Amino acid sequence: MAEPTQPLTPSELGGRVSTSLDTNGSRDSNNPPPLASSEVEKRSPVLDTSEKERSHRVLAFGLAALVFAFDQLTKYIVIGPLQLQRRSVMELLDFFDLRWVENRGVSMGFLTADGELGRWLLVLLTAAIAAGVIVWIWREKRRDDAIALALVLGGALGNILDRIRFGYVVDFADLHFGEWRPFLIFNVGDAAITIGVLLLLVRALLSRDKKGPRKEV
Repeated sequence: MAEPTQPLTPSELGGRVSTSLDTNGSRDSNNPPPLASSEVEKRSPVLDTSEKERSHRVLAFGLAALVFAFDQLTKYIVIGPLQLQRRSVMELLDFFDLRWVENRGVSMGFLTADGELGRWLLVLLTAAIAAGVIVWIWREKRRDDAIALALVLGGALGNILDRIRFGYVVDFADLHFGEWRPFLIFNVGDAAITIGVLLLLVRALLSRDKKGPRKEV
């Protein structure tokens, strides 16, 4: 004959309830509910990489626009308010002058082209290079390389616009130490292109050094 069950006292009933709650709580903490698909997508490394690339593009194209605008502003100043074309030379410092030069070649006077045919061939050549830089920026995953490419792009676009408007590129910056000139007469766009190319070269050399020599098997 089964013994009659004794009713639980309030203290025993409370202990069993708290034990049940503790067990369910630990079970929930060990097995959290599955993440929603939107949360999984937010944490995806592919999307994080895409966001970084997008921010690099915005930075690069914004910087290129600033370089282009500054280049055109300086040329407007030397052509308009300073009347450098009429004055030819303005001596500012012992090592730096403003000197009017009509550059019918590419950056810093290289690859000079005479005549209308040469002018428009240079326009097409430099425009093709600029288009290639744009594609490179769009695919570039490194922020530092994107910045260097932006300098090249902004400077190239400024010089292309000059060649379309005037038939030549306006150069005016004359850096010299006595009679020695480390550069030909240049402008802001030329300087940006040179700095950008140097940054790309330095980064490429540093990356190669980090890889180190290959071990022979």
